[in-house]
Amino acid sequence: MTPTTDATSGAAPDATAPASAASGGYGELRAQLATLTTEAFRPEFAEIDRLPTEEIARIMNGEDSTVPVAVSRVLPEITAAIDATAARMARGGRLIYAGAGTAGRLGVLDASECPPTFNTDPSEVIGLIAGGPSAMITSVEGAEDSKELAADGLDRLGLTAEDTVVGISASGRTPFAVGAVEHARAKGALTIGLSCNADSALAAAAEHGLEVVVGPELLTGSTRLKAGTAQKLVLNMISTITMIRLGKTYGNLMVDVRASNEKLRARSRRIVSLATGASDEEIEAALAATDGEVKNAVLTILGGVDGPTAATLLAESDGHLRAALAAVRTT
Repeated sequence: MTPTTDATSGAAPDATAPASAASGGYGELRAQLATLTTEAFRPEFAEIDRLPTEEIARIMNGEDSTVPVAVSRVLPEITAAIDATAARMARGGRLIYAGAGTAGRLGVLDASECPPTFNTDPSEVIGLIAGGPSAMITSVEGAEDSKELAADGLDRLGLTAEDTVVGISASGRTPFAVGAVEHARAKGALTIGLSCNADSALAAAAEHGLEVVVGPELLTGSTRLKAGTAQKLVLNMISTITMIRLGKTYGNLMVDVRASNEKLRARSRRIVSLATGASDEEIEAALAATDGEVKNAVLTILGGVDGPTAATLLAESDGHLRAALAAVRTT
């Protein structure tokens, strides 16, 4: 996507324009930012740059410790959003994150970790970031000011009513995130708005508003700090618990892990061992019989079935290992 540039997206004012005209273009936005908790100035930290490094570290650590508490206050709302997401994904819907800057990068990060962790197809969990892929490594902050870019990105993905769109914005006012949620809701998709300010436009636009109010940052307005940590914690919950609900785990074991490197191949064998208590020889034989699929291998051992039968049982159980095992034991 191509970023937009206008008076509120960081473009330099016309050098020939009167100073009042140049500053006036930002007046409304400055007033808006002044009302946000995440932008509040903390006078007690006004001379933090003069403190010893260890003292600054202790202060930051203390600030970070408040984030899980803030997340805990909205657990009922998070729970409802996850259950609704899992229901849509069970019917073939996708999970799509949309955000700008740090928020967008966190969404892309969460999405990119689902295939190796849960063996999902890359098209099932998607991160949409304002400015496109290059914004992952280079700031394209101006792109956040366009609702149209968000709508266009979702349309390019072929958004359907079965999908879930999570708009992510620390301020809760970022046009790209708000626009994504508004467009998705108009299309009948499930919408979630994750922000770190109360009474945000993003939460109001979404069916499920998640407002994790972490308070002012150590560095004024630096929402990559507590707000970013809060967003990461909530995204961890959304993706992980959704995958648990979809049968991607067996207990707390990642039985759908994709063994794409040596570490994950070793982890696959350990998971089969923990799930079954089988010998190394049995584990190797089971993995060989199931083309390395951990979940299938566990079923062949615990259910006493061959590889093709395990695959059939899991398909009939929508990938839920416990349901497949129950089917074996009742036959």
